Amino acid sequence: MATAYIPIEAPVFFENVNREILVEEHVPLVRFLAGRVGSKLPASIEVDDLIGAGTIGLIDAAEKFDPSRGIRFRTYAERRIRGAILDHLRSLDWAPRSLRRRARELQSAQATLQREHGRSVDEAEVAEFLEIGLHELQGLVNEINSVQVASLHVTDENDGSAVSDPIQALPASPECSPFAVYEREEARQQLASAVESLPEKERLVVSLYYVDELTMKEIGNVLGVNESRVSQIHSKAVARLRNAMLDRAA
Repeated sequence: MATAYIPIEAPVFFENVNREILVEEHVPLVRFLAGRVGSKLPASIEVDDLIGAGTIGLIDAAEKFDPSRGIRFRTYAERRIRGAILDHLRSLDWAPRSLRRRARELQSAQATLQREHGRSVDEAEVAEFLEIGLHELQGLVNEINSVQVASLHVTDENDGSAVSDPIQALPASPECSPFAVYEREEARQQLASAVESLPEKERLVVSLYYVDELTMKEIGNVLGVNESRVSQIHSKAVARLRNAMLDRAA
């Protein structure tokens, strides 16, 4: 669990910036940010490694900090530290971002179709939903399944003990990479916060549709409105959520 970080009440605007002091005073910030990121990752990712990467980011921030720009050093350093930590996670990734994005699209399409049809769907239905050819879909699936990697020193996430057979630790897909896990958890938390901010009726429709997996007609029966009205409420909620997520990503 990340420990609380208490900003140091020290002046950061001065002509002769002491870089070493800046680094020493903001080491707790590195530990705090590394702990926050680490809390969203599998236990196999060492927080000490994140701290090491973040420290490099802090040193880089101290070297490049320019007080004349009117930015507090803590604000500038936080961006550099977090960026260095995320760069470290990306370096552990074995799949290009485009492949991970397409893997998410494929997973989402399958989930949507299964929810709508109430059954498993075949490749042809998924390909039609994604508006791609069946051959292209099969190629994508093969590409995702072929991307596998394992560390020579892997551990069991349950007890930290060494895994004798590294093949047991092979992730099933690019979605299991450390950076992908972090991105997914970060997005989940942001989405949960956005859902909480929705008007009550819109929040209820979202919950009944995505959590309880009711159909639009069933939700209409619960709310006492017709299916068309439920669809309108759902569309408004989705638009609000999309805008909220875009604002957070900006």
